Amino acid sequence: MMPSAIFPDLKDRSVLITGGGSGIGAALTEGFIAQGARVAFIDIAEKPSQALAGRLEKQYGNGPFYLNADITDVELLRNAIAQAIDKNGPITVLVNNAAWDDRHDIDDVTVEYWDRNQAINLRPQFFAAQAVVPGMREAGGGSIINFTSTSFMINQGDMPSYTAAKSGIIGLTKGLAGRLGPEKIRVNAIAPGWVMTPRQREHWVTEEGLKTHINKQVLREEIQPGDMVGPCLFLASDAARMLSAQTLIVDGGYL
Repeated sequence: MMPSAIFPDLKDRSVLITGGGSGIGAALTEGFIAQGARVAFIDIAEKPSQALAGRLEKQYGNGPFYLNADITDVELLRNAIAQAIDKNGPITVLVNNAAWDDRHDIDDVTVEYWDRNQAINLRPQFFAAQAVVPGMREAGGGSIINFTSTSFMINQGDMPSYTAAKSGIIGLTKGLAGRLGPEKIRVNAIAPGWVMTPRQREHWVTEEGLKTHINKQVLREEIQPGDMVGPCLFLASDAARMLSAQTLIVDGGYL
């Protein structure tokens, strides 16, 4: 469900979302499109991304600009961002959403696996921010929103490289906020709880496991991808103009 709130300052804003073609990312893409923003999104999965772009164009008359790129290749990431800027103008909202949360046991992790995992889950967030900062400076400010996770906060033990990356995102968020705040560029993070994306349902959700998890939430409902949209729109908008270096936990009160 898309939030009912309208943030007028987001209309016509140039927004870039990584991993915007499915799951939480697809909900974010639609959320900004519904606000009238000019949205570009990067995703490696071509077919679902094209389908999303087509559906949103038909539904809103304001389709997003889809860019196919592997964000683990920093040059490809930079080139995609440059194309988004050429299309929509200087990016003033960056949403670093892309991630890969596959499970892995400590005994099975190789150096190559570790580096690949960090190259998906942490490294692109910095280099995407680096690429959009000049345009934000030119525009007089902007908002960077980094998606982290509550997984490291609850000591989840079956994906140590992923949780290391997600905790690193909070350090990156605070460091960038400190550096960029004087230039009116705000940097915040969102930490989702267990969001019921199709990927989660396909690979890891069991009836008993989900029931146990929800019973530990204060709000005892499944968390949907659309539940991340309102918090993200708020952080992107001028409604949060004095909010930076923060992590917004959206987990139904689990923590």
